[in-house]
Amino acid sequence: MRNSDCASDRPDPRRRALLAAAPLLSMQDMLRQVGGSATQAAGMPAAPAGVPARQLASDEVYWAQVAAAYDVDRRTIALENGYWGTLSRPVLQAYLQRVQQVNHDNAHYARLQFPDDYRALRARAAGVLGIDPRELALTRNATESLQLLIGGYNRLKPGDAVLYADLDYDAMITAMRWLRQRRGVEAIGIELPQPATRQTLIDAYAQALQRHPQVKMMLVTCISHRTGLVLPVAEIVAMARQRGVDCIVDATQAIGQRDLRLPELGADFVGFNFHKWIGAPLGVGGFHIRRERIADIDPHMGQEGPADSIDTRVHSGTVDFAAFLTLPTALEAHERIGAANKQARLQYLRDRWVHAIADLPQLEVLTPDDPQLYGAMTALRLRGQTSEQQNTALAQRLLQQFGVMTTMRSGAASGACVRATPALFTSPEEIDRFAQALRSIAG
Repeated sequence: MRNSDCASDRPDPRRRALLAAAPLLSMQDMLRQVGGSATQAAGMPAAPAGVPARQLASDEVYWAQVAAAYDVDRRTIALENGYWGTLSRPVLQAYLQRVQQVNHDNAHYARLQFPDDYRALRARAAGVLGIDPRELALTRNATESLQLLIGGYNRLKPGDAVLYADLDYDAMITAMRWLRQRRGVEAIGIELPQPATRQTLIDAYAQALQRHPQVKMMLVTCISHRTGLVLPVAEIVAMARQRGVDCIVDATQAIGQRDLRLPELGADFVGFNFHKWIGAPLGVGGFHIRRERIADIDPHMGQEGPADSIDTRVHSGTVDFAAFLTLPTALEAHERIGAANKQARLQYLRDRWVHAIADLPQLEVLTPDDPQLYGAMTALRLRGQTSEQQNTALAQRLLQQFGVMTTMRSGAASGACVRATPALFTSPEEIDRFAQALRSIAG
């Protein structure tokens, strides 16, 4: 049932009027109606200074203010937030402004002004990621980013091998297997341990490289979309480098969900997006290549330009200009809360339901309880029920009987599961209702 007292549930009359009148408004009129610059995220409450992240994580007064910055449907409990991120109101308003701006100015803007704006917003994003702007290219999503890195990696020759794991993303596994055709290499898959620890995860990759010395490149995922497992990427990358193996890192679920800057990974090639946990509009992704390694990724389909420019490694065609232009607002909203505070809050919400069902032997939680190995996302299932059909049925029951939206995930060697993912707008009361639903199902 909708909570009529929740500020985030009430329609915003200014936004409704804005949408209705958008074709008739000048850019200046729209700016006046929403109350400021599209590059400012003042509507997102700033975290109080000097409060440790773990302490702030349970400050319900502050997080209620954050939740009020989102317009979400409270008729169901939304625990499928790993798909893409709901836009906060300041970001949504900025996006609508940019849509009107681009539509109004058309090619005059796109050809004459957007290149400068692109360079500025790329520099802003690079600063948040902790890298040189010349090491960042923007794309439409993480899948595009990682396909460009995997397909473009040119240090392979026939007889070499590449390595991937069962918890990697499906499209990336497909791309790694495709290298058999493109580069004439062997594609080797491994199963990650379940249950896992930091050391057993590192050991799994080390043992695979020992068994297969022909491996020259491997895919490593920061946070698995299947189970929410957070891998010790920096340690795995360092271990691989000692053996002369390059790593392409999938940070799709990590940027914004974890307190992370790219240099901490130690990786030369990283793909990600900004529309999951940074909160940018759909259609904004990116990849990072260290300057000295750009030559190891082919120019995209013969793209002309400077050989040492990352810009030649992607050609997306006409992009969603408005989505790209909204990225600085999303980054500002992200920074007003703080990456460490976001991580702590998401872990707090996750812990609340996981600990509430810890005494139920009928339920199996697949994601480890080590805070270094999880973020917001955690997977579960009824013990012994590992099929897609069984876990699809569990997700459907949670939605139809209890009003909780989750998702079934398959592909892990240990079997299918249900993934639950809170967001910053999720309330403790909703988490408690989810835990109670699980207790009812477990009997």
